[in-house]
Amino acid sequence: MDERKLIQLIPELRGRSLTVSPLGGGLTNRNYRIDAEGKSYVLRVAGKDTVLLGIDRAREVACARAAAELGVGPEVVAYLPEHEALIRRFACGRALTVEEMQQPAVLSRVVEALRRYHNGPPGAGTFSPFATVRKYHALARTRQVTFPDSVGPALERLAAIDQELQADDSPCPCHNDLLAGNFIDDGRAIRIIDWEYGGMGNRFFDLGNLATNNDFADPHERTLLALYFGEVRPDDLRRLHLMRLVSDMREAMWGFLQAAISTLEVDYLAYGRKHLERFMNATSRN
Repeated sequence: MDERKLIQLIPELRGRSLTVSPLGGGLTNRNYRIDAEGKSYVLRVAGKDTVLLGIDRAREVACARAAAELGVGPEVVAYLPEHEALIRRFACGRALTVEEMQQPAVLSRVVEALRRYHNGPPGAGTFSPFATVRKYHALARTRQVTFPDSVGPALERLAAIDQELQADDSPCPCHNDLLAGNFIDDGRAIRIIDWEYGGMGNRFFDLGNLATNNDFADPHERTLLALYFGEVRPDDLRRLHLMRLVSDMREAMWGFLQAAISTLEVDYLAYGRKHLERFMNATSRN
């Protein structure tokens, strides 16, 4: 169903004068901005076979609503499960850049929003990056994806990290996909969007994912931990470094699986190879 027909299924928007324009930047879904009589919304329509990526749309909606209730996410206006379509308020402001994420003043507000969500009430579903990598790899293999020769050693190294971090930290509500573009800054507060991978998980995966997605160097990592915990403890730095590696492996396997299932014109194999190489290079140095 096209986007305009979907919009007419939403009581709040039905019959109103509106403008619909595509939003760029998504690697999985189709996204549209809707301007309707002075109010703005975002329509997200799920991409093909995204359930194979471990995305539970009902869980995503629950996490997005929890974020909105905590004041760190935009309001969810409607969810059409039969069409895998989500409508939320347009988050006023602009998406942050990697360079801005590295600025202490901006990072302070990012951490404030993220910690508020982490410390919120227990949420829906669970997320394990280790189980996710194994699942993505298995699904990609059954779809005849050609992997680099390094994927076997990489999975062995990941298993060793999993063993080292077992029973590490109590689960908390997490986002698990903290790209700079998923933070919207209105100059006063930060809103977090795109809760597709949200679920109860390890806060250090969120922190490591944030660090690796935004090219944090050692000073940025230390600032992140100081802002989040009030101090920089050696064990926290160790866990952050390990979860940075895990984040790269998740991105690598995500890319390889997407190469088999997505209909979007994106070079997912190149994306997967880039993150796999980064994982291998980093683990070789450790």
